[in-house]
Amino acid sequence: MDELIAMISDKLGVTPDKASIAVNLLVNYIKGKAPALSGELDGLLGGGGAAGLGDVASTLGGLMGGQE
Repeated sequence: MDELIAMISDKLGVTPDKASIAVNLLVNYIKGKAPALSGELDGLLGGGGAAGLGDVASTLGGLMGGQE
């Protein structure tokens, strides 16, 4: 998750603390909308690589009105 926070901080020109708040809000929102993804998100953001990325993308697509 540190890599994502650093990228957001850099790209948006905000402090890492503010980027961290934004990332945590987003992750918690996604987990609230798709609880089945909690494990995959934790693995992905914890440095688990892209192992669960296909499932995450599929479920997020369904949440956004796409096909699951």
